[in-house]
This record gives sequence, C-alpha cells and structure tokens, in this order.
Amino acid sequence: MARDPGKTQRLTLSMSADEVAAFLRDEPDFLLRYPEVVEHLLPPPHDKGQGIVDFQYFLINRLRDEVRRVREEQRDMIATTRANLNSQARIHAAALFLMDAESFEHLIQTITTDLAILLDLDVVCLIVESTGPALHGVLSSGIRVAEPGTVNHWLGRRDALLSADVLGDPALYGAGAGLVRSEALIRLHVSSAAPDGLLAFGSRDPDMFHPGQGTEQIGFLAQVVGRCIRSWLDLPA
Repeated sequence: MARDPGKTQRLTLSMSADEVAAFLRDEPDFLLRYPEVVEHLLPPPHDKGQGIVDFQYFLINRLRDEVRRVREEQRDMIATTRANLNSQARIHAAALFLMDAESFEHLIQTITTDLAILLDLDVVCLIVESTGPALHGVLSSGIRVAEPGTVNHWLGRRDALLSADVLGDPALYGAGAGLVRSEALIRLHVSSAAPDGLLAFGSRDPDMFHPGQGTEQIGFLAQVVGRCIRSWLDLPA
C-alpha cells in the first residue's frame, strides 16, 4: 500500500521525531495499551551499531523473561500446595490420635506431648482458666491453669492469633518459652459449662506462624480437642 505523503507531512508538522521518542520514553506501556501499533512499525536491523538493538530481538527477550517469571510463579504455587497438603495430612493424623485416646489422662498427654511431634512443633500447651476447686482433680494431668480473663487478654475478641518472630512468654509456655520464636494461639471452646481455654502452639522457626496465614486447619484441630475433652468429662455442649 502506498504511503500517504500528506498524512506523513501532517504528523511531521504536528510532532517531531524527538518529541515522539520523548513521548514513548514517558509512556513505557504505550505498546501494551495499543499493541496493534506494533504491526505498523519497522524494527531496526539486529546490529545497527551504536548499541541499537533489533526491536524483534527485544520483544523475544521480553517474552522469555515473562515465561521465566510465570514458571517461577508456578514453582512457588506447587511448593505452597505441597506444603499445605503436608500440613493437612499432619492435622488429620493429629485428630485421629486425639480420638484414639484411651483415657482423659491419655488425651491430655496426647495434646501436650504428642501433638508437638505430629505437627513438627517445639511446644504445645493447653491453658484453661481457673474456676476454683472444680479444677483440682485435673491439675496433675498436665493442664496449665490461668487466672480468669487470661484467654481474652491474649486473644481479645479473636478466636486465633498468629505471630512471627516473637519471644515465647513463660506465662504460656513455662520452661519451654525459650524455644518459641513464632506461635499460634487458638481459643478452645470445651463446653457451655466450662471456661474458655487456649491452645498455644510454639515453634523455634520464626516464620512457622505469621499474620495473614490461614487458621482453618488449626481451628479444626482446636474443635477436635474441645470435643474430645467435653466427651471425656461428660460435659454438655
């Protein structure tokens, strides 16, 4: 198709080549917004000297970078999916262990000892608020007793709190506090006839738990713990 000299002249009069170049430098996404313009451009030869690069060569390299970025995102997604599946398998195994407890004491031992191994943690603590003499019969089972209001002190109105890069509090973890660098605190609902409790999961990995991380799986495990305790103590829902 023949060029329209008049059109070229009008463009030349309205905007110089330097102005076009300056405009494109100020609008780096211009070709992304108007990709059809590329079809009308003539790229320079591959080597025109003075560092000028073939436009087609530039686009191919850019496409390669984009493919590389997509592949890296896919690898990250696959790694995250595998980690989530591994975590889910651990939670399910822990739930089965809790349901297989042969006594209340065995259940508490599973919670405070076996869960740490099953979930690859360093410390797991079960805290319940004291309501007086009614708790004295279970103190020897390994439950840590706290003053009324302790759960709300730690959680406020939340049901779970995840924290990264922290120092474990002896009020929660006792002698194991020094091992804790990240933690997950989950409210424990046992019964309408019992005070709230708290499950504290601690890890020496400062990034094991962090804000924004999903709490569905550990929340599910806390529900299993609460129901198992309620069943063994014959408490109402």
